[in-house]
Amino acid sequence: MKSVRAALVYTGKSVEQDRYLNFDGNEIHSVSPEPMGEAAGEFAVLTPALIDPHSHIGLVRAGEPSAEREANEKLEIIFSLPDALDSVQMDDQAFIDSMRQGVLYSCVVPGSLNLISGRSAVIRHWAEDTNKALVARAGIKGAIGYNPISTTDGPAKRPSTRMGSMALLRSKLEEVKRKLAKKDEKGEDAGLSAEEDVLADILAGRERLRVHAHKIDDIAALLRLKDEFGFKLGVEHAGDVYRQHTFDELKKRDIPLTYGPIDGFAYKVELKHRSTNNLEHVLNSGVQFGIMTDHPVTHSSSLLLQTRWLLRLGLAKEEAIKVVSLNNARLLGIDDRLGSLEAGKWASFVGWNGDPFDMASKPVCAYGEGRLIF
Repeated sequence: MKSVRAALVYTGKSVEQDRYLNFDGNEIHSVSPEPMGEAAGEFAVLTPALIDPHSHIGLVRAGEPSAEREANEKLEIIFSLPDALDSVQMDDQAFIDSMRQGVLYSCVVPGSLNLISGRSAVIRHWAEDTNKALVARAGIKGAIGYNPISTTDGPAKRPSTRMGSMALLRSKLEEVKRKLAKKDEKGEDAGLSAEEDVLADILAGRERLRVHAHKIDDIAALLRLKDEFGFKLGVEHAGDVYRQHTFDELKKRDIPLTYGPIDGFAYKVELKHRSTNNLEHVLNSGVQFGIMTDHPVTHSSSLLLQTRWLLRLGLAKEEAIKVVSLNNARLLGIDDRLGSLEAGKWASFVGWNGDPFDMASKPVCAYGEGRLIF
């Protein structure tokens, strides 16, 4: 067993002073006043590994031209089969840069030019290849609003309006629903394609549909679709939502929100109401939320930096750490193993040479599942 000491430990659930984090192999044993193993380091502060819940890291790669970006597959407008992991390249310099700021995991998702764009992948940043990187799956990515109608690139036949997008998505879901109903009534094979099998999993609640949406009325349309088909939903972004009632509705319906990126620039009309002030409505609503970087929209390494807006709205530092560790783990369904420093969870943590919220401080040590990364 190994023990690391810190003057301050943010566990992801609480803050403790002068404690030892004890871990055996890749698993945390305890947080205690006394060491329980071989000394493995001493730091000013310990935090859980930070987790980015919505990123295109490894798909849009540092130092590569825009023509080589792989965030968006343009072959079909509804395309549930692509797997983000198949395009990730682990030699992306951004992985190293983000780890140096405490971000050890990301959920990589396909882009937002498709109504349904494929499978997500939660990955370790330090892995040698994508097989070793994969931690978990965390839903199917979708998108509504301006993005799916914003491009004429590629062979896909695209709708030209929001109502056309929703009609196309509704039609496809209804088609799969009818095939499944026929199988239930007559005991016949539903005749689903591999593509439709994924949509059937969404309809049955076996997969969460995580949908890119920025504007109040786009989210309202999305909620109507959820009411019609009953699927499990997660809302991604919500950057243009400037009235609290939308977040209140998500809270009421127990729909999780992956918010941000907070520091993103309002580069399109769909974000004309984007403001850091909108975050106050998120907090006041009580909705389950975490914060993303949407790398490369904002760099993966900026995840903790974005929590300064939470501090300015009155959140305690331990609560801000929780948002980018435990909250984000919960969004991805991996809080059984990551997100907080407690017995039985993975020994993934970061040692800092000072207050992590002080820009003069930096991580001096990180362990990923018991393995010393740097």
